[in-house]
Amino acid sequence: MKRVLIAGEQGKTVNYERAMEHLGVLTETSLHVPDISDYDGLILPGGGDIDPKLFGQLPCGTRFFDPELDRLQLAVLDAFVMDRKPVLGICKGMQIINIYFGGDIRQHLDESPRHEYRGADQIHESRAVKGSFLERLYGERFAVNSAHHQGVECPGRGIEYVQFAPDGIVEGLRHRYLPVTGVQWHPERLCFEHERKDAADGAALLGDFVDLM
Repeated sequence: MKRVLIAGEQGKTVNYERAMEHLGVLTETSLHVPDISDYDGLILPGGGDIDPKLFGQLPCGTRFFDPELDRLQLAVLDAFVMDRKPVLGICKGMQIINIYFGGDIRQHLDESPRHEYRGADQIHESRAVKGSFLERLYGERFAVNSAHHQGVECPGRGIEYVQFAPDGIVEGLRHRYLPVTGVQWHPERLCFEHERKDAADGAALLGDFVDLM
């Protein structure tokens, strides 16, 4: 049975764990750099903001962040990238991927009222780049959920942006050569018991990640 590490804090990753269980995948939530041979893939989960020092900026719109957590997640990501194992970043996790490869973050989006969590996820349309893995899974246009006020800006080395909201905010990325992908939305909150009629089925994306292992 495949096994995935979730680089997050225990007790805060239940939705990811349940989604992977539905897909027949074992999970472990930990922030310790693992023995890579024990795992087939990595999920970088959603969370708070990111320490601006990690992308060479002073605080300017960043809210709550945990510098130690950010650095632990980057260390775990580095271990999986060095071993060329599949990685999926979700929301903050996608931003961590971009920073790892040398990209940066917009600390606060002027467009954030359309994207921020407001008692519940917001739903909005998006467009996948033609030929991308997201177009293959969902077609060119599909709705996703949203719960963030920061977003990626300049892409890191090897990173391609492959999904956009109508206001231009990046919603998905992939690495050109490595099995590393990320989405700004939350597929774990759009699948199985959380499936919604007004948004894409997140199980397709999570299943595609599992197929990479």
